[in-house]
Amino acid sequence: MSLNKAMIIGNLGRDPEMRYTPNGQAVTQFTVAVNRNYRGPDGNWQEETEWFRVVAWGPLAERTAENLRKGRKVYVEGRIQTRQWEDKDGQKRYTTELVAQQVTALDRPARDEGESGGEAPAPRADVSPLRGRGGEQPAPGETYEDLDDLPF
Repeated sequence: MSLNKAMIIGNLGRDPEMRYTPNGQAVTQFTVAVNRNYRGPDGNWQEETEWFRVVAWGPLAERTAENLRKGRKVYVEGRIQTRQWEDKDGQKRYTTELVAQQVTALDRPARDEGESGGEAPAPRADVSPLRGRGGEQPAPGETYEDLDDLPF
């Protein structure tokens, strides 16, 4: 028996970038910064940040690109995948990413600048989990290489 499951909570490092494969399937990539606090050898608190590349496919990709922006706190659940491709010089390149099966916003979206400070905050419509159906993936035979400028 095997298990490949990852769960992270962190902040989006950039706005999600959505593209469509030649077959019309949505794919969205974004990065998530996860911080860890620990006591160093000198006894002082230190912080380190680990960056995760996240990719979402299909309807989850579309909802993620529509609802999330840089700085938002998110919970992402999925599986870890390492993929390989050749660059223009023929060199093999590798990247490891989290293929999202669920993305949940954990904070409220930023207010529009036009809103007055006295109004009640907007309802949290996008806080419900954004789930893919069974871990959306590229169609058979379709890869990142089918997109002109991927990997991001």
